[in-house]
Amino acid sequence: QLVESGGDLVQPGGSLRLSCAASGFTFSDHAMAWVRQAPGKELEWVCSINGASNFVRCADSVKERFTVSRDNTKDTLYLQMNSLKSDDTGLYYCATRPRGGWSRVVEELSYRGQGTQVTVSS
Repeated sequence: QLVESGGDLVQPGGSLRLSCAASGFTFSDHAMAWVRQAPGKELEWVCSINGASNFVRCADSVKERFTVSRDNTKDTLYLQMNSLKSDDTGLYYCATRPRGGWSRVVEELSYRGQGTQVTVSS
């Protein structure tokens, strides 16, 4: 099970930290990812991180502003989002592949939570 939290309404330029609590599988064995869906748009990959946190990639649109991290002792994934823009508005999901391999392909990241809403607006 993946349960996201931390979404909120924030002004442009603001910051948010999303969390994702994982259970039911060996968290440290799974690469994890964040994906998002803006209103009326398809799912978009945001960031991925491997189990050891030594292979991390983020989409070009966010890599200077977002940081993905994880705490394997707490089975929790995080996304620190700074300098938020209106284009960052959307439903944010944490996700993983069923067998845990690293991916940046949304279709492969098929195991997802229910999402947490981020709205960037003045």
